[in-house]
Amino acid sequence: MEITYASPSASDLLRSSTAASGSTMPTPRTIKIIPLQHPDTSSYGSPGGFGNNSSSSSLWPNSWISRYRGKIKRMTFIDWIEMFLPCCRWIRTYRWREYFQVDLMAGTTVGIMLVPQAMSYAKLAGLEPIYGLYSGFVPIFIYAIFGSSRQLAIGPVALVSLLVSNVLSGIAESSDALYTELAILLALMVGILECIMGLLRLGWLIRFISHSVISGFTTASAVVIALSQAKYFLGYDIDRSSEIVPIIKSIIAGSDEFSWPPFVMGSTILAIIQTMKFLGKSRKHLRFLRAMGPLTAVVLGTTFVKIYHPSSITLVGDIPQGLPSFSIPKSFQYAKSLISTAVLITGVAILESVGIAKALAAKNGYELDSNQELFGLGVANIFGSFFSAYPTTGSFSRSAVNHESGAKTGLSGIITGTIMCCALLFLTPLFEYIPQCALAAIVISAVITLVDYEEAIFLWRVDKKDFLLWTITTTTTLFLGIEIGVLVGVGVSLAFVIHESANPHIAVLGRLPGTTVYRNIQQYPEAYTYNGIVIVRIDAPIYFANISYIKDRLREYEVVGDKSTKRGPEVERIYFVILELAPVTYIDASAVQALKDLHQEYKSRDIQIAISNPNQEVLLTLSKAGVVEMIGKEWYFVRVHDAVQVCLQHVQTMSPKASDPSHEKSSFFQRIMKQRREDLSVSELESGNSQMRSDSTQDDPQLEPLLSRRS
Repeated sequence: MEITYASPSASDLLRSSTAASGSTMPTPRTIKIIPLQHPDTSSYGSPGGFGNNSSSSSLWPNSWISRYRGKIKRMTFIDWIEMFLPCCRWIRTYRWREYFQVDLMAGTTVGIMLVPQAMSYAKLAGLEPIYGLYSGFVPIFIYAIFGSSRQLAIGPVALVSLLVSNVLSGIAESSDALYTELAILLALMVGILECIMGLLRLGWLIRFISHSVISGFTTASAVVIALSQAKYFLGYDIDRSSEIVPIIKSIIAGSDEFSWPPFVMGSTILAIIQTMKFLGKSRKHLRFLRAMGPLTAVVLGTTFVKIYHPSSITLVGDIPQGLPSFSIPKSFQYAKSLISTAVLITGVAILESVGIAKALAAKNGYELDSNQELFGLGVANIFGSFFSAYPTTGSFSRSAVNHESGAKTGLSGIITGTIMCCALLFLTPLFEYIPQCALAAIVISAVITLVDYEEAIFLWRVDKKDFLLWTITTTTTLFLGIEIGVLVGVGVSLAFVIHESANPHIAVLGRLPGTTVYRNIQQYPEAYTYNGIVIVRIDAPIYFANISYIKDRLREYEVVGDKSTKRGPEVERIYFVILELAPVTYIDASAVQALKDLHQEYKSRDIQIAISNPNQEVLLTLSKAGVVEMIGKEWYFVRVHDAVQVCLQHVQTMSPKASDPSHEKSSFFQRIMKQRREDLSVSELESGNSQMRSDSTQDDPQLEPLLSRRS
C-alpha cells in the first residue's frame, strides 16, 4: 500500500484558518518531501563540504588545471613520445605478417590514384602540374609521422585548390612567378594556423558552423569547379571566377570557338571514369576499379595523343624531372591579404579532414584526438611549404579508397609517398603527353560526389530551417563568390544559434495521471495541472541574452492560463510559480539579478517562487548571490512533486471553502512565510511524524490524492 505524509506548515495554516473562521475543515493529508542539500558558501570546496566533488569544487580554471596536472603526472615516457610522435602508436604494435600486405596494396592503390589527381588539382589551382606532385610528396611523409589517423590520405584536393585559385587570381596572373610563391606561402600560413589551433585545442570553434553550411558550400563549390574545367572540354578559354554568372557568360560568349575533339575525348574519358567508379562501388570484387579510374583516363588519353597527334587537343607539356629542393617561402609582404583564405582552408581541414579521420578511426577501432590531428596536418603543410607544396588536406575519395583497400596503419601513406617519389624521379617525361581534357575529366569526376543534393532532400524533409540555411549558403556561394558565400552562411548559422539561445524552449508542466511524473502539457495532453500553481521548465542555460525572454514568458503564464485539465482547490489566480531548473546547466550574474527582480515583483503580488532540482553549480551561484536566502531555503526542492505537494496545501487555504474575511486582509505571502518558518526540521519531515489522519483526503471531494492508494 502506498502511504502519504503531511507538511506541518500546511497543517498549521489550515488549523489557524479553521480556528479563525469557526468552521470545520478536513485535516490535510500527510506528505513527505526529500530535503535539498544546500551548499555552504563559506567553506565551499573544503574537505567534507558540499563542493567535495572534483568537477565543481572550485572555479573551472582551477578544476581544469588540476585535471591537466593529474593527466601529466599519469603519463609515462612512452606516452610522451606517442603524444609528439603519434606514429609510434602503430609502430610499436605493428604486425608485419597481417598488416604489411594490405598496407602495401592500399598505399599502391592510393598512389596510382593520386598521381593524376595531383596534377589535375594543381591545374585547378592555377599552378603547373609539377606543384601538385610536390604537394603529394613531402606532406604525406610528414603526416605519416605526426598525424594520428592511420587511414587518412592527404594531399591536394579540389576544394582547397579552388580556394587557392580564387584568392591568388586577384593578386597575380597564374603565369607569374609571384603566383606560385604566394601559393607556397599560403601553405606555410595554413600550417602555422593549424598548429596553433591544435596546440591551443581550439578546434571546437569550428563546431559553430552548421553542417548545412558546409554541405551548401561544398555543393556550390563543386558546381563552380566543374564549370571552371569546361574550357578544357570546349577548346577555348573562359574567364577565371568563383562566381557562376561570369563563367556562364564567358562560356556562351566563346561558343563560336567550340572544338569537337577535346569535347569528345573529355566526355568519353569522364564516362569511363564514372563507369569504373560505379562498378567499384557496387561490385565488391571490382572495387579496385574505383582507384584505377584516374590512371585509366591518363593512360587512354596519352595513348591516343601518342598515336594520332591531334593538334586541337592541348597537352600538359614539359614537367621538370626530379625531387623538389629545399627553399624558404617568399613574398611575405602579401601575407595580410592571404589571412582570410588561410582561415577558410583551416576551417575546411577541421570540418572535412578531421571529420573523415574520426569516422575512419571509429570504424577501425582506435581513438583519435582531433586537436592532435589538426596539429599533424599543420606540420605537414609547414614542411611541405619548404619543398614547393601548396596547401594540402585530407581527401575524402582517396581516404575512402585507402580504407576500402584494407589500410591498417600509416605505412600505407609512406608507400603512397614512395610512389609519388618514383613518379617525380622517373615518370615525368611521360606526363608531357597527357591531354588537358583528361585531367579536367578527373577533376569533374571527383567533384560530382560533392554535389550533395541528397542532403538538401533530407533537410527539406526533416528541418526546414536547416534547408533554408543550405539554400542560402549554396545560392550566395554560386552568385556572390566563395568568401561572401561562406561569410553569409556562417553568419546566418550563428544567427540561428543566437536566436535559439536567446529564445529557449520553455514548457508548462502537468502531472501524468496515476504518477508523480510531470511533463510538458503540449506533448502530453492528458497531463493535468493544479489551480493556483504553474510549473515551468526552462530548457536552457539562463544568462543575459535570454533572461528577458524568460521573464516575459513567466508573466505570460501567470496571466494567460493553459488549457489543460485543472484539479485541486478552486482559486481565482496564480499563487505559486514552480521553476524546474534540472535542464539549466548555467546561470550568470545578469540572470541572478533578474531573478531577484522577479522575486520582488511576485512578492508584491503575493506570488511565491519555488525552485525544483537545481544542479550543483546553479545552486551554488544562487547561494553566493543571496537568492536562496531571499526566496527561502524551504522553497527549494529536489523534485517537482515535492514542490507541488507543499504548494497545493497552501493553495487549499485560498479555496472558497477555506476563505475568511479576517485572513483576506493580511498578506497571503506574509502568512505563508510565517508558517514556513515554523516548519519542522528535515528529519521530522522525512519521518512524517504528524498527528494527522492519512485518510483525510476522502473527506473533501475537491482534493485529489497526490498519490493514489493501492492495496
